Amino acid sequence: MYKISVILPIYNVEKYLVQCIESVINQTIGFENIELIMVDDCSSDSSFEIAQEYARKYKNCISLRLDERSGAAGKPRNEGIKIATGKYLMFSDPDDFFALDAFENMYKAIEDKKADFIIANWNYADEDGTPWERPVFDPNRFKSFKLDIHDYGDSFYIMNSSMCNKIFNREFVINNNIFCLENVPGEDTFFSMNAFLNAKNVYYIDDIIYFYRQRNMADTKSVSFNCSYEFFKGMNYSYKKLYELFDEKKELKFYRFVYARNMTYLLYRFIDSTLLTDDERVELLGETRWFYKLSKTLKVPAVQKSLYILIDKIIAGEYKDVIEESKIIAEIRSYLPKDIKQNMSKPDDKMYKEIKLNLPDEVKEELEKEPEPSKQIKLNLNEGE
Repeated sequence: MYKISVILPIYNVEKYLVQCIESVINQTIGFENIELIMVDDCSSDSSFEIAQEYARKYKNCISLRLDERSGAAGKPRNEGIKIATGKYLMFSDPDDFFALDAFENMYKAIEDKKADFIIANWNYADEDGTPWERPVFDPNRFKSFKLDIHDYGDSFYIMNSSMCNKIFNREFVINNNIFCLENVPGEDTFFSMNAFLNAKNVYYIDDIIYFYRQRNMADTKSVSFNCSYEFFKGMNYSYKKLYELFDEKKELKFYRFVYARNMTYLLYRFIDSTLLTDDERVELLGETRWFYKLSKTLKVPAVQKSLYILIDKIIAGEYKDVIEESKIIAEIRSYLPKDIKQNMSKPDDKMYKEIKLNLPDEVKEELEKEPEPSKQIKLNLNEGE
């Protein structure tokens, strides 16, 4: 049995794929301890041929190709999980790369802690692979610790949605039927949060293990930055499934903190998108109105007060006003430094404390009841309302 199986979904990333694969092959833990599973989602460039070449060269490299394009990383990841044989699972996006001691540090941590999964620090990198100056989690503040699902401060802040800065016990994943949503973006959030809801032992380590490349060329943008009509349709579906997951687990109090992050993320993606027509924007606002209405029901404000008016207008159905104001905000944001733009959608500690204190009394009472959450929160998710 391999120590770690790495699952790599691939689609049209010939420019970056070799660096990603080489960052796995050159791990200090020794490549003989790693199983690399590459699942191609019907690439039209040379990505699949690159994967095939590595599979011919190394017996522990597996290269698969889906019969038809799925359009997102969820199905390739699920197919990889099905055939993985390693004791632990790790994931990467094909345009990113690992620190060379990542696997050694993660394997040691999950073995020592006997954890369900381990989370590590990570960093952004420019298009050319140059790491940003500061990692995502402040190393002076966040040291290694055990996460608690009812700790709405440090634990929630560290529990990000990415699958790529984590190592999972494969047996834990299989036994709890943890999987990615397929054919839609947001599959990693569903997987990671499902894992957190089922886990008993989760730890954070402060090693920087992963570099998330910020691709800035229009013709090479990844799914999460290709904010098209289909992207927002898919995110709407993913957010509905995520809400239902927390509802089923009776953890809607915790969901409020997940929602705080996702609401502003989705709104800024909508604002920044240059791929939507005004008619498409109107349709999407109608379909996602249910999601923004939760901000009132759950008493979760937007990260910036400047967005309050937009959310109120979405809820009121004043979509044309929302579109015009979004264009003004997008113009302002176009002049901001990349790190400031990136951090604008992330709640800070002060906001998390306010969210914790502002749990509505009627919601709190209903959420304490065992079998069902509040009817006020329980929405008809099949409608745009």
